Amino acid sequence: MGRVRQPSPRRRNVKALSFGYGDPKRATVYFDAAIHRALRLKAAASDQSISDMVNQAVKRTLAEDAEDLAVFGARKREPNLDFEQFVKALKRRGKL
Repeated sequence: MGRVRQPSPRRRNVKALSFGYGDPKRATVYFDAAIHRALRLKAAASDQSISDMVNQAVKRTLAEDAEDLAVFGARKREPNLDFEQFVKALKRRGKL
């Protein structure tokens, strides 16, 4: 029978780090070699896992997207400006 792999101490507490979104899911992500090295160094210096850092970065990005979508929704009723007309108006007013 095969050897049973014991989770590392850091992995045992993964559920506590899932921020209430259920069980963490595994994904394979490929990084440029230099970025991976920078992530490893930062993870070691900050006593975090690369997974924790990536999760935090993705959550920040998704939060920014949610803010953008809210602003777009609030401005939905504003008229659309035609780019060509806008540039021509800038030229007429001497701004370009």
